[in-house]
Amino acid sequence: MLDTLYRDLGHGYRPGPHSDIIDLESHYSAPEDNALFVAEVDGSVVGTAGVRGQTPTSPPHPVEVTCRFEEGRTATLRRVYVRPEHRRRGLGDALARRCLAFIASRERYTGVHLYVDARAPGAVAFWSRYGKAVYDERIAVNEMRPAADDPLGAPAETVHFQIAIRRGPEDPGREARPGYAQDRGAAPGGRDGPSAFGRALAEPA
Repeated sequence: MLDTLYRDLGHGYRPGPHSDIIDLESHYSAPEDNALFVAEVDGSVVGTAGVRGQTPTSPPHPVEVTCRFEEGRTATLRRVYVRPEHRRRGLGDALARRCLAFIASRERYTGVHLYVDARAPGAVAFWSRYGKAVYDERIAVNEMRPAADDPLGAPAETVHFQIAIRRGPEDPGREARPGYAQDRGAAPGGRDGPSAFGRALAEPA
């Protein structure tokens, strides 16, 4: 998870907003409706995706985003990351589907929020397959964001998504990339799949 902060975003670890990366137990294991999933290849963790019961608040998020979500009943997707050398093999889709299935299994949740930094390669295009971009800070000014929020001093490039919860046979994203890795086992055609996908580091029993 630290890789994306340094490699993709370039600003490194910050104790406040990134504290969950260091303390997985209290952020993902202890809360009843939170979880952290990993994708493994040959025994090594190559991807992660987390679910937290966390309703976006303003500040720092814009009011146009926070008004869309029900207080106390919103799931936020966090730390969705696949190592560069394992991308474009279906692992990101498999992790996203597993998170959304977990959220759908929890009656508490009525909506899903996700925000991504557009500087992360492919992030906006990837999540556009799963949900609707409801606010793009590249073209709209977020007046709720502190001026010093970006450690690089660059304009914010945050894009906020709203994802519908599908409780039923529909699986969001399952047809997005046909022929790629499914939830378990090796991917079709000999590509490396998530060898132990679905094992939750912090999913409640």
